[in-house]
Amino acid sequence: MSLSKELVAASATPIILSILAENENYGYSIIRKVDELSGGEMQWSDGMLYPVLHRLEKQGLIKSKWGKSETGRRRKYYKLEIKGKKTLVEEKRKWNVINTTLESLWKQTKPLI
Repeated sequence: MSLSKELVAASATPIILSILAENENYGYSIIRKVDELSGGEMQWSDGMLYPVLHRLEKQGLIKSKWGKSETGRRRKYYKLEIKGKKTLVEEKRKWNVINTTLESLWKQTKPLI
């Protein structure tokens, strides 16, 4: 199964904010977490993730800082800001409406195959 670019793009913000709601994180770790949570169905790349992180930071939803990994290597860590927490609450509400609507429709629909 291949997810459309539009669906991946639409879901990127709530996914990233949800991951950062757990704790601060860095880019590669976010990519791995998405891969793990999606069972390998969502294959994010650096070229997809970092523009979204930069946009979220410009919007004041997240904040970045340089830090060191366990190996001493420099990494940019991202954390959720208060505005990001409020946005995540709203994103959850919106996605729950969409999910509930689709589930209701699909329960009413006869199997297509």
